[in-house]
Amino acid sequence: MAAVSRGVDRVLAKCEACIIAGNYYEAHQMFRTVYFRYSGQQKFAEAADLLYRGALILMQHNQHSSGADLSLLFLDVLNKSKSSVTDNIIGQISELFEKMDPECPERYPFLTKAITWSSKVNKQHKRGHPDLHQRFGVIFKQERNYLQARYHYIHSSDGEGCAKLLVEFHTNHGYSSEVDMFITQAVLQYLCLQNKTTASLCFEIYTQKHPAIDKGPPFGMPLLNFIWLLLIALEGGKLAVFTVLCEKYQVSINRDPNYREYLDQIGQLFFGVPPPQKTPQGLFGNLLQNVLVDVDSDEEESMSGASFSHPQSRIGASGSNVLNNSTASSPSSSKSRKSESNFEVD
Repeated sequence: MAAVSRGVDRVLAKCEACIIAGNYYEAHQMFRTVYFRYSGQQKFAEAADLLYRGALILMQHNQHSSGADLSLLFLDVLNKSKSSVTDNIIGQISELFEKMDPECPERYPFLTKAITWSSKVNKQHKRGHPDLHQRFGVIFKQERNYLQARYHYIHSSDGEGCAKLLVEFHTNHGYSSEVDMFITQAVLQYLCLQNKTTASLCFEIYTQKHPAIDKGPPFGMPLLNFIWLLLIALEGGKLAVFTVLCEKYQVSINRDPNYREYLDQIGQLFFGVPPPQKTPQGLFGNLLQNVLVDVDSDEEESMSGASFSHPQSRIGASGSNVLNNSTASSPSSSKSRKSESNFEVD
C-alpha cells in the first residue's frame, strides 16, 4: 500500500506543478492518461487513489467540470474492481459530491452512478446503501435543498436526522396546517420500504422537536394519533386492528390521496392483506368494506383487550379515546405533497 501511495504521489506532484502554472487542461489530461494506464494494468487501487485525490485538487482550484470528470472515473474504477461498500469509500464519494459545484451538470449523474454501484455490490440494498443515502441527505440539507435531502433520508436508516430535517423543512417552507402531514408522509414511506424501526424513531423525534406539536401521545392532531396507533398496531400484526384504524381515521387519511396507496402497501407488508385487484376502487376500499366479514371474534375483541396495548391504557387520567378523535380540517393547498420527491412504492 505504501508503494501505491508513493507511485501516486509522484504523478500528483507533476500534475500539481501544471495546476500551479495554470495549465489545468494539461493536468486534467495527465490524470486521465495515467488512469487509463493503471486501469489497463488492473492496478485499481492506484487508479482509485489517483482519481480521488486528483479530483479534489482540481475542484479546489475551481475546475469543477474536470474534477467531476475524474470523480465519475473514480466510480468506474469501483465498478470494474467490484469494490465492496466500506465506510472509507462512502466517505470519499460523499466528499467528492460535497466539493462539486451544485450547478455542475455532472453532479447528479455522479450521485446516480454512486447509488447504482452500491446497490450492485450490496444486493440486499437494491435502492442503494442506506449509509450512502444518509451522507447525500446531510449534504443536501446543508445546501437547503430540502426535497432532495428528504428523498435520501427516507432511503437511509437515520430516523433522527430525517426528523430534524422535516422540522426545519416545515418551519421554513410549510403551511401551519400541514405540521402533521410532513411526518405522516415520511412514516408511511418508511413503512412501505419495510423500515419500521426508522419510521418509529423519526415519528418520535419529530413530535418531540417540532415547536407546534404539544406533548403527547395522545396528540391534539388526529393524523398524528393515527400514525401513533398504526405504529403500535404493527407490533401485533392483526388485520382487524389495522382495518378499524383506517375506518376511524378516514377523514384524516383523505387529506392526501397518496395515503391510500401507502396504506394498501403497508397492509400487504405487515398485515397479510393480499395484493389489490385491478379495480378503480383499489384494495383500500375493498379492505374497508369486506375484511371484517372474515375476521374472527378474537381479533375483533383485540381493540379493547391488552393485546393491542390500547391507547387508553397509556393515556392515564385524561380518559380520552383517541380512536374517536378523527375529525380533521379539509385538505389545504399542500406544500408537503411536493416533498414526495418521486417516491415510488414497489
